[in-house]
This record gives sequence, structure tokens and C-alpha cells, in this order.
Amino acid sequence: MPARPGAPDLLHPSAREAAAPPAPAAPAPGRTARRSAPSASALHLLAGLALAVSLVASVRIGTTDVSYADVVRTAGFHLGLDVEPLPRLVDSLIWELRVPRVVMAALVGASLAVCGAALQAITRNALADPYLLGISSGASTGAVAVVVLGLGSASLGVTGGAFVGAMVSFGLLMLLLRKGGLDSVRVVLTGVVVSQLFTALTSLVLMASGDSEAIRAITQWLLGSMAPARWDTTAVTAAVTAVGLLVLWLNSAALDGFSFGTDTASSLGVDVRTTRWVLLIVTSLMTAVAVASVGAIGFVGLIVPHGVRFLVGPRHRTLLPLSALVGAVFLVWTDALARVAFAPQEVPVGVFTALLGVPLFLLVLRKRGEL
Repeated sequence: MPARPGAPDLLHPSAREAAAPPAPAAPAPGRTARRSAPSASALHLLAGLALAVSLVASVRIGTTDVSYADVVRTAGFHLGLDVEPLPRLVDSLIWELRVPRVVMAALVGASLAVCGAALQAITRNALADPYLLGISSGASTGAVAVVVLGLGSASLGVTGGAFVGAMVSFGLLMLLLRKGGLDSVRVVLTGVVVSQLFTALTSLVLMASGDSEAIRAITQWLLGSMAPARWDTTAVTAAVTAVGLLVLWLNSAALDGFSFGTDTASSLGVDVRTTRWVLLIVTSLMTAVAVASVGAIGFVGLIVPHGVRFLVGPRHRTLLPLSALVGAVFLVWTDALARVAFAPQEVPVGVFTALLGVPLFLLVLRKRGEL
């Protein structure tokens, strides 16, 4: 399908291929097809192994050293194996603090990376990320309302307040989008408006507060940290992430169509309006849960999909699962770095994702010939 004249250049990467005849849905058997399929499978296997190794290795990293034997022994005991338990203090350090923290990092990394890939296709915008719709700004306002103003602090806590704020911002976004269609430009602009509104509210509350300790605490949260992760919040995040990943993966063909525009998606039999609503709701819920659990962590949803797309191409059936694995590995190791870089003081993980994300994103752009 030919590209529309006057279309902006800053589009989803695969949209630039629209001027050429679209690739067949199933490549004809041949030497090239046989060579590319094992390559993608090998990358998935390698990323899966890297994630498994990263999870175990990261549990050891911290101000207090623990051995691999301690990690395996603790996991075996809590999984019901016939293993002698470690001393209670060491067991609690590993099982109650570090393991849920590392698992949460993997879940949030996977969730943000997949949401970024999906939103880049839905909006056909190469700079789209999970915070495009204003969800993180709403979560920040909710967290500030709890920490600084004390609203609902007894029943909600910071995580609950952040989730309520995220849902309020999402509800406002849906209200503004309910008329006039869901074209990509309108979605992006409305998301920017909602984001700016809640950013202004957050700044207003912080400026009006005279509690320096509360401001310090909320600033730490706004930069993102895995430290609050516990098994209950990790379980909720795992459930939402798993369901969201499944829904997005099942809509891989629709995301491929959206990458080339709504006309192409319609020609593939996609109910454009309904599918777009579903995908926006799913990505918003995944983002809301991730932000409410650990704060706003930038760049993961922006750089990981671009890097993975460079390796395996734009087909979302391959792109989404590999983005989830790479995003999980990236955030697990970034969180480990945040724990030990300036030990015993812990740096918010969002600081390191930005420091690492900027050069990585520039590298991806250079590899693509866009820099």
C-alpha cells in the first residue's frame, strides 16, 4: 500500500516499509526462511537463559554477601524440598527482600518493554513509550496525595494511592477520547495533555508542602525503586503482566497491521476501533500496575523495543516475547547496579535506566542509519 503523501517522518520504523509491497504473511519455504526462523528461536532461547542466570546472580548482589548455595538452599526450602533452612535472618534477607525485588524487576522490565512495543505500533510513533498516555503522571499525583497530603494513607499506602491516581488519569484519557475516533495523532496529543495536567498537579502539591522529609520520599519514589517490592505486590504485578502479555501477543497480527496504518489493519480483517480500545486499555493497566508498584522508570519501554526490532524485525509475534525477555534482563541488572554502585546508599533505578538508556538509544539510531 503506498504511503500517504505528507505523512510525518517520525513514525513507527516499520511504517517506512509501507511504500514497498508488503511481505507475505507466511514466507515461502526456502533457504532464507529456514535460516531466519532458527535465528529468532535461538535469540529467544539465549534471552531466556540470560534471564534465568540474571535472576539467580542478582539475588546475590547487595551490601550483604550471600552465596549461590545459600540462594539455592533458601529457594529449595520455600519450595517444599527436603532442605535444611538457613538461619532466620539470612533466610528473610534472601526470600523476603531480595527474591521478590529481583522478580519484580524482571516483571516490570518485561511489562514496560512490551507496552512500549505495542504503543509504538498503535500510534505509529517511534518515540512512543508506556508513559505516553499520562498514566505515570496520574500515578505520581496519587502517590503525592498519599505521602504529602496524607489522603487515604491508612488504607491505601503509596502503592494504592499511585494506582488510584493512574486509574483516574486513565479514566480522564478515555473520557477525552470517547468521541472523535482513536486516530494515532489524537491519542498522542490527548495523552500529552493528560500527562501535563497531572504533572502540574503533582508540582503544585509538592511546592505547597513544607515537609522536606515527605518531599524527599516522594522524589525517591518518582525516580523509581524496587526496594518496596514484597511478595503480595509482586504477585499482583505477575498476574497483570502475564494476562497483558498474552492479550498483546494474541493481537500480534493486528499490531503488524497498525504499524502500516489503519487502512492496512482493516484490510487484514482487524476491527480497528475495538482492537485499538482493547490494546490501549491493556497497555494502560499494565503500565499503571508497574508504576504503582515501583515508581516511574523511564527508557525501558523506549529503547528495548527498538533494539529488539533491529535484531528480529518488526513482526510482533516474535518482537513481543523477545522484548519481554530483554526488558526483564535489562531492568534486573540495572537494579543490581543501583544497589551497589554507591553502597551503602541506594540510587533510584530510574537514574541508571536514563544514564544507560540515552547512549543505547543513540546507538540503535546510529545502527538504523538515522543518526
